[in-house]
Amino acid sequence: MSGCTGVSAGGAAPPREERVGVMVRVRFHGRGGHGVKTASRIVGTAAFLAGYQVQDSPVYGAERRGAPVTAFTRISGKPVLERGPIQSPDLIVIADETLLEDPVAGVLAGQEAASAVFVNAESAEGLAEKYSIRPEIIALDITGRTLEALGRASALSAGIGAAAARLTGLVSAEQLEEAGREELAHAGVLEDMIKKNVALAREIYAEVPAVTIHRGGPVAAEAAAPEMRTVAYDSPTRGAPSVIAPGNAELRQTGAWRVEMPVIDYDRCTRCGLCFVRCPDGAIALDDDGYPVIDYDHCKGCMICQQICPIHGIEIKKETEAW
Repeated sequence: MSGCTGVSAGGAAPPREERVGVMVRVRFHGRGGHGVKTASRIVGTAAFLAGYQVQDSPVYGAERRGAPVTAFTRISGKPVLERGPIQSPDLIVIADETLLEDPVAGVLAGQEAASAVFVNAESAEGLAEKYSIRPEIIALDITGRTLEALGRASALSAGIGAAAARLTGLVSAEQLEEAGREELAHAGVLEDMIKKNVALAREIYAEVPAVTIHRGGPVAAEAAAPEMRTVAYDSPTRGAPSVIAPGNAELRQTGAWRVEMPVIDYDRCTRCGLCFVRCPDGAIALDDDGYPVIDYDHCKGCMICQQICPIHGIEIKKETEAW
């Protein structure tokens, strides 16, 4: 883990006036269930408590556990006039290292503008070369720390939020704690778990170095009135969607969304074909002998095949021990 210290050893945030003319843009990447939306809100609320103008917004995509999720937080000393996704982030926060291998997730898009990339991983060693990461890399095993502190690691929001807050160098440990309590309570977390999450956040905040934001782009000015243009007419069929064309579905490795995976017992399989017929994603095909074959790159782990199998010949196996 490496980085340039941007706040004092005591965790005090720098005076707001020092950054009043710039905006810090933080982009979070994770999977459904990691709590990246809550992490972004914790960072935003902490910055608001520090006196900044804040905007945060998530992009859910598919509404299920394990699916890629992105969240955006903008922090500024002036009103935030930008809207939409953050294309050129100052900080990229990645809650799941496997997203770096997803060709569609685009977690490193715009990394040229970033001052640092945080990865939830045991070590930063080899990450730059393996994934062509150009900014400074900071790594910490948030999953392991969460599992140790809470007894489970299904939600990483407190740890991820603490790491991101510290990296910005804009909020104090006290502001982070207050924000964490507020957002976790809003999410329905019980008081006992809130206390454990806040204690974990303080530990991670103390371990992660703040970084120097090299770009800190200017606050967006009021947009000028757009030029009026004549739009040509095209036939509606040009933009009509096709219910048959696969589009980029083949490129989306939705198998990474799984928490559990179905495994067929071919010694018992009767080749009835019900799993093939009932799979909602077409992730099961039949081989030349009529046996079902699961496409694990696209199987989302809904387990309908296991439920429909009349002889209970499909077993459920845990995808990863971290969940």
